[in-house]
Amino acid sequence: MSKVYNRQVQARKDLEDVWKHPEIVNVIHYSCESFYDRPDGSSPRITSIAVKNLKTGQTRSFSIHKYGELKGLKADELENHYNELEKTMLDEFAGQCKEQKEYRWLHWNMRDENYGFHAIELRHRILEGEPFSIPDNQKFDLSRILIGIFGKAYIGHPRLESLMEKNKVSNIGFKTGAEEAAAFDEGNYVGLHQSTLSKADVLSNLSQLAYEEKLKTNASWLDIHGHSFKAFFNWFAHNPYIAFPITIISLLANAFFIFTLFGGSK
Repeated sequence: MSKVYNRQVQARKDLEDVWKHPEIVNVIHYSCESFYDRPDGSSPRITSIAVKNLKTGQTRSFSIHKYGELKGLKADELENHYNELEKTMLDEFAGQCKEQKEYRWLHWNMRDENYGFHAIELRHRILEGEPFSIPDNQKFDLSRILIGIFGKAYIGHPRLESLMEKNKVSNIGFKTGAEEAAAFDEGNYVGLHQSTLSKADVLSNLSQLAYEEKLKTNASWLDIHGHSFKAFFNWFAHNPYIAFPITIISLLANAFFIFTLFGGSK
């Protein structure tokens, strides 16, 4: 079998695993300060996290401004309490992770200490909290899954926004990563929070479209299946609309051969 075919099989299996038990799958997105313009090398502050259950759609959010409001702080007072509020937020998030330690997590490019689960854990440790480490085999990167199924050229960059436009997925409240970082700097906490929630919705919707094989992309047949004869043979051999009729024809041909063999001997 070709590498392209194996890649597709694994990616589709991952997507099926996510949707096999959606009640124990959380879709996650988080926003943070810009991680590009940091000359001192410090880790970017986590500003907002959204966690949406894939089956029920129930969403729990964690944000600096929400915990500030709970403490009775005004918007212009938050900056003086960022560390305290961020730690409280990450404590609460770690608590949910611990309570749902068997859950799977569907995300978009959350893969390293720059942006990802490890970045959240790092910030929590810096603030002297106790993060909960989610096992890697319980993390499913929708971005990589879609590349696995459709190939790298399946949509233009930026991929998430391009997919939303292609599939007419709602972008109400949606901000790019740079816009989210700017919103935090400007004190636009509500806009930042809405964007985080919006992206959790977007990932949920796109994953469902992909699972139901309704996701629209720019991928051609060759992009998806590869350009080699081996790739074509694998597609041909494993396509149920082709393999089933061929199997029936083969069985009928064998039956006819046996019938004529024994029928002719009488």
